[in-house]
This record gives sequence, structure tokens and C-alpha cells, in this order.
Amino acid sequence: MSDQHTYSSTMLSNEEREMVRDLILLPYIDTMVGKSISEIERSGNLLGQAYLQAGRYVQRRIMADIYKLKQELKRRNIKVVDDANEDFLLYYMIYFRGYQERFGMTRDVMRTQISLRLTAYTAEIGNALK
Repeated sequence: MSDQHTYSSTMLSNEEREMVRDLILLPYIDTMVGKSISEIERSGNLLGQAYLQAGRYVQRRIMADIYKLKQELKRRNIKVVDDANEDFLLYYMIYFRGYQERFGMTRDVMRTQISLRLTAYTAEIGNALK
């Protein structure tokens, strides 16, 4: 996300595609973490407070990441809009620098990416506890 990056006017860079993908996935991750927090609050689990703190930490990181992504995409003149949802595919329209592109993700790819992202957030918590 450096300022020296020159943007190709007709194509999204791989970095920009990853940013779009993350912007799409992070709200799903936030919803999943929110559901887990609700379950923990109801469970009476002995380690419930520790899990709640971890869950809230992850939610704060997700919100910070969404904010940063939105700011950077806006700076690059890239807008992402819901398009169509089919059984196994979710589509989004990406409007960028006077162009547009349809972006699709399968639910399987989304699940994999969500798992990888949650693993990274969890690793941050583990590193903080060391």
C-alpha cells in the first residue's frame, strides 16, 4: 500500500484484488466471531472471560482492518458493491478508475480464506500472551 505504487488504469493489481477479497470476507468473520461471543456469554464456561476477551480483541482487529481497507480502496478510487448471490457463488461489482469488473468467490474459497484469517488473528493473541 505504498504511495510509490503506480496504478495500471485498466486492471486491478493482485494487491488490490486481495484488498477487495478481504473487505468482502471481514464482515463475515466479524459475524462468526460475534456469534461465538454470544454462545460463550450464555455458556457459563469456566474460561469464559478469557474467551470473551479474545473474541472482543479479534472483533476490534477486524473493525480496524475494515476501516484501513475502506480508506485505502477509497484513496485508490475503488468501490465494491454487492452484485448477485447464487448457491455456491457470491458476486460483487468492483468499480475502479473509470472501469468495472465482476468479482466472484465460491463459498469454499470463502471458507478457506476465513479460516486462514481467523488463524492469523488467533496467532496474534497467542503471541501477545507469550
